[in-house]
Amino acid sequence: MLTSHIARVGAISVRRALPQRLQRTVGAWCFADHLGPASVTAQRGLDIGPHPHIGLQTLTWLTAGEALHRDGLGTEQTIRPGQLNLMTAGGGVAHSEEATGSYAGRLEGIQLWVALPEATRHGPASFEHHAALPRFAEPALDVTVLVGAYGGVSSPARHDTPLVGLDLALRAEALVPLAPAYEHALIVLEGAVSAPGASLGPGQIAIWQPGRDALRLVPREPSRAILLGGPPFPETISMWWNFVARTRDEIAAAARSWRERDGRFAPVASALARIEAPGLPWHRGDRPRP
Repeated sequence: MLTSHIARVGAISVRRALPQRLQRTVGAWCFADHLGPASVTAQRGLDIGPHPHIGLQTLTWLTAGEALHRDGLGTEQTIRPGQLNLMTAGGGVAHSEEATGSYAGRLEGIQLWVALPEATRHGPASFEHHAALPRFAEPALDVTVLVGAYGGVSSPARHDTPLVGLDLALRAEALVPLAPAYEHALIVLEGAVSAPGASLGPGQIAIWQPGRDALRLVPREPSRAILLGGPPFPETISMWWNFVARTRDEIAAAARSWRERDGRFAPVASALARIEAPGLPWHRGDRPRP
């Protein structure tokens, strides 16, 4: 069992479950922020101004509230509970995450990043919104398939490597089948759940290595959790700020493009202030290394 650390993203505090020092990725999943719960107004929400990404996909899944996504592709999309926003950065895209202009109340959810493989990480950016995802009830739990397949049904969401992402609403003890070739992680959003080798509440994550074919979950109260899985990612990645790359040179080039507004990242039609890249974490004069 590992503990998330608290971070500030825009106007919202988050519990950052991934990456961890001892576990950078789970399959291709490389980042997980549990957003909120927070109170938002029609004009003040996530308040994350335009910022760039390369080499990854962002998945936004809300359990309460509404938020507005804008990006350099011209997308303007409100997301609500039960819906999935998925943006593929490819070689570069910028976006913002904002108040809707109409919703006020509780906001909570999770944002996930997926590292793109070599075959697609330099490709074109894209965005998809899924207004509904496969969902079904079992005696002990309700399952929503965010990404991949479970129980004979598949999500329509794009994935470029084998992945599974599930929202689990647990009412009683449940045995969840797993793909033995996958690493898996469980992130509890609400309630408390006992799992093999771990007792989890919000802000905690459990990770299991390949070789397990099922996961016995025992909620100590009605609970909600995210299950992530995938085969160990075969490529060594370098992550910094909003970039997933392979070398520091690639990261430095993306930061320079954002800073110099050279056209790599199309502008976002947002009233929020643009977020500038921080200074690179290696010393000036050091040659960037993988």
